[in-house]
Amino acid sequence: MVCGGFSCSKNALVALNVLYIIVAFILIGVAAYGKAVAVVTSLALVGSIITCGVVLLFIAIIGLIGAVKHHQVMLFFYMIILFLLFLLQFALACACLAVNEDQQRNIVERGWNMSPNSMIAQVQTKLDCCGFQEIPKPGLSFVPCSESECCQGNMNTYCCSGNTSLPWTGTCDCANCWDELKPKINKAFKATGGVGLFFSFTEIIGVWLAMRYRNQKDPRANPSAFL
Repeated sequence: MVCGGFSCSKNALVALNVLYIIVAFILIGVAAYGKAVAVVTSLALVGSIITCGVVLLFIAIIGLIGAVKHHQVMLFFYMIILFLLFLLQFALACACLAVNEDQQRNIVERGWNMSPNSMIAQVQTKLDCCGFQEIPKPGLSFVPCSESECCQGNMNTYCCSGNTSLPWTGTCDCANCWDELKPKINKAFKATGGVGLFFSFTEIIGVWLAMRYRNQKDPRANPSAFL
C-alpha cells in the first residue's frame, strides 16, 4: 500500500472520523460543564458549542459510513456540511474567547434577573453568597439568603432575613454572588472556546481528505463503473 493511494486515504478518513466522534463527545462534555457552572444563565455561546458537538457526531457517523463504502453522495454532503460546521465552530470559539469580563457580567446578570426566586435561592446557598452585585437593601428587589452558610447565626442582618422591620446597616456578612460566579464563568468560556478552536482546524483536514478520497478510484472495483 502506497501512502496517498486509495487504501491509505480510506483508512485515514475512517480514523479521522473515529477521532471526530471522540472530539464531539469532548465538545459536548466541556460545553455542558460550562453551562453547569454558570448555574443561572443559559450562556448561548456555550450552548451553541454543544450544538456543534452534536452535529459533528452525526456528520462523523455519515463520514465513517461514506468512507467505508466509498459512497459518492454521502462523501459530497459530508464535505459540504463539515466545512460549514468548521466556519460556525470557529466563529463561536473565537466569540467565547473574545468575551471580556464586563460582557460576561452582563450576560450573567440578565440570566440572574430572569431566574425564578427558587433558583436564585439555590445559587446563593450553593455558592454561600447574597445578591448579585449590590448589597441587598430596603427598596431593592432581592431574594433573602437565609440558607447561606454566611448567614447562619446572624439572622438579624437584613440581607439574610429580608425582614423590613430590621434596621439596615449597609453591611452584609455574605459576599456578592458575582464575585463567586466570575471565575467559574470565565473558566467555562475559556475552556469551551479553546477546545472548540483547537478541534475546528481538524475539520479542514477532514474536508480535504474526503475530497481527495472521493476522487480516487477503487482498484478492486469495475474501472468503468466509477467516474
